[in-house]
Amino acid sequence: MAEISDVYFIDGMRTPFGRAGEKGMYWNTRADDLVVKAIRGVIERNPDLPLDRIDDVAIAATTQQGDQGLTLGRTAAILAGLPQSVPGFAIDRMCAGAMTSVTTMAGSIGIGMYDLALAGGVEHMGRHPLGGGDTDPNPRFLTEKLVSADALNMGITAERLHDRFPVLTKERADRFGMRSQQKAQAAYDAGKLQPDLVPVAVKSADGAWGLATEDEGRRPETTMEGLAQLKTPFRPHGRVTAGTSSPLTDGATISLLAGSRAVKELGLTPKMRMVSFGFAGVQPEVMGIGPIPSTEKALAKAGLTIDDIGLFELNEAFAVQVLSLLDHFGIDDDDPRVNPWGGAIAVGHPLAASGVRLMIQLAAQFAERPDVRYGLTAMCVGLGQGGSVIWENPHYTGKKKTAKK
Repeated sequence: MAEISDVYFIDGMRTPFGRAGEKGMYWNTRADDLVVKAIRGVIERNPDLPLDRIDDVAIAATTQQGDQGLTLGRTAAILAGLPQSVPGFAIDRMCAGAMTSVTTMAGSIGIGMYDLALAGGVEHMGRHPLGGGDTDPNPRFLTEKLVSADALNMGITAERLHDRFPVLTKERADRFGMRSQQKAQAAYDAGKLQPDLVPVAVKSADGAWGLATEDEGRRPETTMEGLAQLKTPFRPHGRVTAGTSSPLTDGATISLLAGSRAVKELGLTPKMRMVSFGFAGVQPEVMGIGPIPSTEKALAKAGLTIDDIGLFELNEAFAVQVLSLLDHFGIDDDDPRVNPWGGAIAVGHPLAASGVRLMIQLAAQFAERPDVRYGLTAMCVGLGQGGSVIWENPHYTGKKKTAKK
């Protein structure tokens, strides 16, 4: 009989993220094969998991066509060798696709319909750029002035945040972008990110095979002086540059979710417990502020305040977008709780895959921080949305972290 259940994040893995385009390491790799690699990684890391008990597979993609189409959840499940009794489906909420895969599966687990689920996302932006293919926006959007003609140009929406909030200066954005690169490299040097990466065999243009083991887009040598010299491609004399934007990226992520009954019956060890989530809509022209109302919703549902959050994994679509959220909640730009291992400006943002990347990193940080009880994963979403999920740390001891002498 179905029972209301807690929802647990049991595990998560991802492919290394690659630069989109012909020079990127995944140019000759199919999008669905990236998802399969991520699924196989989680399965191999959890060898005692009864695969026939998986109730569903939800895979997100923003541009669902070609090798990123054909009901990805089902096709990826079959290709990954899951039993044919395991169903699957595709889902889309642009940048928050994987996050929505997780919250959708969480709803089914929470009301007792599912015990186990896989949820993630993929984006091969080299093959399927945002707004490309046969996308055909309804002409009413423009004729009735429902949205601006450039609402799908994410860089312009970021420029508008600088316009709306003059305190969000280019210098602040540049410094945030530089620190993202530095923190990501420090995390790599300390071996923080590599355990959750699934190596992917890749084929170069000349037919040679290699192995992708690290995120391709990192630029740890970034300096403030270098950032100041970059062009502003979205507006003449603008403030948004390549150094303060997430790069176009290819990659896939997957998470394993479970309910209380499955955790107990199968002896699973949760890495996080879902506390609440929220999605919200804002003006598409300033989509970057979306995580502000979605976070307020998630906090209200959880009965928490922003001061209860001990770790933040915020998707860095643009530096100014993260800064707008930090300013709203009174958080310093360099607060150590925020993206301690860097973010999308450094490692990349493969649209519909990124939400689970945030969760994977938060789960790993929870294991190191028993003094932190709650963490937040949040992101802005194209066409004016935001998504936020609050998680509880199962390792929490209630003891405050002692400062190093």
